[in-house]
Amino acid sequence: MLRLGRREFVPHERVIMAIVNRTPDSFYDQGATFRDEPALARVEQAVAEGAAIIDIGGVKAGPGEEVSAEEEVRRTAGFVAEVRRRFPDVVISVDTWRHEVGEAVCEAGADVLNDAWGGVDPRLAEVAARYGAGLVCTHAGGSEPRTRPHRVTYDDVMADILDVTLGLAERAVELGVERESVMIDPGHDFGKNTRHSLEATRRLGEMVATGWPVLVSLSNKDFVGETLDRPVKERVVGTLATTAVSAWLGAQVYRVHEVAETRQVLDMVSSIAGDREPAVARRGLA
Repeated sequence: MLRLGRREFVPHERVIMAIVNRTPDSFYDQGATFRDEPALARVEQAVAEGAAIIDIGGVKAGPGEEVSAEEEVRRTAGFVAEVRRRFPDVVISVDTWRHEVGEAVCEAGADVLNDAWGGVDPRLAEVAARYGAGLVCTHAGGSEPRTRPHRVTYDDVMADILDVTLGLAERAVELGVERESVMIDPGHDFGKNTRHSLEATRRLGEMVATGWPVLVSLSNKDFVGETLDRPVKERVVGTLATTAVSAWLGAQVYRVHEVAETRQVLDMVSSIAGDREPAVARRGLA
């Protein structure tokens, strides 16, 4: 059972985490949800389309203008409070690597801290434990936040992913984070080249076999773009194909931009796997 905020998700329930960027320079939407009203409209749409989790980020993942912890708090904490007021049952996640930001957003009502940079600030897990929040434990290959990988190598990329994420997960539990509220993430693109991310996807079942719920953040990433030689705005098909494979291999949570399309993919995989009844079943029965 995965427990996040007020929600519980059974093992075969495939869950959507919708991305809401509170940044003026996000790689995909170029700041479309930087202002409050478009961001709140995005939350409302995502929930209507089937997202159970809203992931709020205040800093672009890639290189760019420096954003202080104070500015990251300004972009996220008040918005978290407003989302909590308007959508009391939605699970609110915040994508941050800083414990100061984690403290502020948990005070505002966040349920999950999405540590996409793999424990670079070890105090973030302490914050999650103190506030009873969930935690995403990500493999970033030892990269510093907001840096791109350069000639990174692994003897065995999945072995490294497992070593790092399981270590982070066990440490979080030791600190007091509830085991049922910890997820592990292979960290596609983070500290990896395209071949590494493809191998991580191909071997995702090894992460699932550990018993920890697996979160994947695949949406429109560079490994999809390089694999198909497509620019950012033409990566949806490749993303959805990767989503279907990841779902079949057992990933549980999907961090995405396109909620409605992802929901259809996950529902189709769930029905093929026998975990969900068809919405309508008339064919051959009339």
